[in-house]
Amino acid sequence: MYGWLASPTLHCAQSPVPRYAIKMESGNITLFTEFILLGFSDYPELEIFLFVIVSIIYAVTLFGNISILALTCLDSHLHTPMYFFLSNLSFLNICYTTTVVPKMLINFLAKKKTISSPLCIGQVYITLFLGAAECLLLAEMAFDRYVAICNPLHYTTIMSKNVCISIALGTWTTSFFVSVVPTLLMWLPLCGSNVIDHLFCEVPVMLQLVCGDTSANEAMMFVGSTFTLMLPFVLILLSYVRIIVTIMSITSADGKRKAFSTCSSHITVVTIYYGTGMFMYMRPKTSYSANRDKLISVFYSVINPMLNPIIYSLRNKDVKEALMKVMGKTKMPQGVKKSFLRGNLQAF
Repeated sequence: MYGWLASPTLHCAQSPVPRYAIKMESGNITLFTEFILLGFSDYPELEIFLFVIVSIIYAVTLFGNISILALTCLDSHLHTPMYFFLSNLSFLNICYTTTVVPKMLINFLAKKKTISSPLCIGQVYITLFLGAAECLLLAEMAFDRYVAICNPLHYTTIMSKNVCISIALGTWTTSFFVSVVPTLLMWLPLCGSNVIDHLFCEVPVMLQLVCGDTSANEAMMFVGSTFTLMLPFVLILLSYVRIIVTIMSITSADGKRKAFSTCSSHITVVTIYYGTGMFMYMRPKTSYSANRDKLISVFYSVINPMLNPIIYSLRNKDVKEALMKVMGKTKMPQGVKKSFLRGNLQAF
């Protein structure tokens, strides 16, 4: 696992951070104990602004995704395949943002913007793992919509509880083996600098610090991205081609509108997530731009997890009804309860 952070002692003699050396059969290897994340250090006023904005977004992200998890557990009407996969996505969003955002917020205000080696390694592997899992989850949700619209009579049989659980377990397991395991097997010695010109640690920016030729590693990342990004994306496109053909055969205008409305949220999130993900992970190292990549990383690591529950569920009639039922069971004065429910539903 520490292969990402290993650097030959010869190159690290001038490193400004503490380090320790271990003996291996191939010689002395120096491991960094911490890294410096530059972030937006050249724009201190921007960092204060970002601290406030990202803090609010993080709070909304936690509230929205925890709400989805709670409602799907408490309301039996939401015990359906669509909301089962949504709860998996909400759990994933919570884990992703919690891996990245708290340290990002600390560094926005800190004079010394450092991150420990173990935490940096954790961010690399966890974001890679969860990113791959989200791609596969989005593909499964597209398949769920395909079955619901194109084969409605067999929907409950095809998307049974056991099938959904098996698909979800397969998603998490597959994501680990196609993203984390290949990365663990790669030995990437780093050059002398411990400075990372980014907001957090992830694979593309770590490749910038690697000594020697990284073409093989980039090719491996491209192949992995093809499986975790492009293959699910192609399956999503094929599903929606079939969905559109089916919807166009519906004679009722109201029926067409309802069918399209069930897919619009998913299409929106797929466009946002895949657009930024492909831009970051499916391009050569020479095309990287630090400031541009930072802004893109903020979008898919901070903003996108907040948008998911809003786009998917909080404007959904089923979720509103579930919220009313849950709130209706709480002991609250009747007038206060009605006012509270009215205000929250209008906000959605």
